Amino acid sequence: MDPHNNESVRKARHPLQVPVTGIFVLLCIQALITAADFLIPVTAALLGYFILNAPRRGLERLGVPAPVSAALFTVSIGVFLFFGGFILSEPVGDFVSDFPRLLAEARATLTAPGGMLEPFARASQAANDTMSSSGPGAPVKVEIVDDMGLASSVATFAPGLLGQIVFAICLLFFLVASGDLFIQKAVQVVDRFSDKKTTVATIRTIEARLGNYLGAITLINIGLGLCIGAAMWWLKMPSPWLIGLMATALNFVPFVGAVVGALVSAVIAFVAFGSPWAALVVMGTYYGLTAFEGQFVTPTLVGQRLRLNITMVFLSVAFFAWIWSVMGMVVAVPMLIVVKVVCDAVPRLAKVGLFLGDAEGFGTEAAQQLAGREDKAL
Repeated sequence: MDPHNNESVRKARHPLQVPVTGIFVLLCIQALITAADFLIPVTAALLGYFILNAPRRGLERLGVPAPVSAALFTVSIGVFLFFGGFILSEPVGDFVSDFPRLLAEARATLTAPGGMLEPFARASQAANDTMSSSGPGAPVKVEIVDDMGLASSVATFAPGLLGQIVFAICLLFFLVASGDLFIQKAVQVVDRFSDKKTTVATIRTIEARLGNYLGAITLINIGLGLCIGAAMWWLKMPSPWLIGLMATALNFVPFVGAVVGALVSAVIAFVAFGSPWAALVVMGTYYGLTAFEGQFVTPTLVGQRLRLNITMVFLSVAFFAWIWSVMGMVVAVPMLIVVKVVCDAVPRLAKVGLFLGDAEGFGTEAAQQLAGREDKAL
């Protein structure tokens, strides 16, 4: 039989393959959006399971059963979240409550006579006067009163968030307490022995990559928060430790976290010192430290192990922020790591794995496997 005919038959596509695939992708995206309240804690629990597997195995070698390890991990996480929320609830609540006032004061100062935005304020007022005087009648002012204050918003949002946290912790307990049962079931559904080995190796790689990434990123972010807090204290900013804590939390969100933190610190500095130059100095210091961390510290400690396409990292953050809001931005990079490892392990997805990798990682395992398969085909 002619091999070229086999190749043409293999490459022949059904005319409905592309539209059906597109519809399936759109339905999957809609399902991710619709089931966000359920999928966010499930995703967090699964990522936590992969991260805690290695410590759980270490404790098992010391004679600690998996259920005891699971209880130790989940209780520690719950206690940390409870006491952290209890300690930070008052200062963070005060800061969030005062932030609209800070923005209003900053806007009033900038648009006041002699302020930086005074020309824009005059132009806006002139445009409004022109529009109001050119019409046949005087415009009717309608005032919209919103009774939904910050306290009401928090009271409405908090029960759902608390429920998701409790659900994620409970699911994480059952996953960790099951030991390697999840991995064993994943291996049992695979038929060939070589595929079983690949499945185990893939899961082990996911555990190692996620553990290395989140462990290193956590330590780096804590160090960054300490540096920014010290810099804010040296610049005589109010509540410098709270700004450092904000920097630690926001830096888990790639790209967006640094910009938001720099802008918030600039607003606080402008209101505190009443000078736009002081705000620029504070914003430049904040963003400079985060840029140094992002350009030198993280690539040196983490980048060699990740080898991710920076454009795909940005797109994944934007996509998960769109479907899952803030929590989506936090889990975007870990999810991209999992997808990259799976694509590298599955031969049919090797090209996708190459696309998700950076330029330096082009000659890694996936590229070599792809080249090997092309040589065999020739």
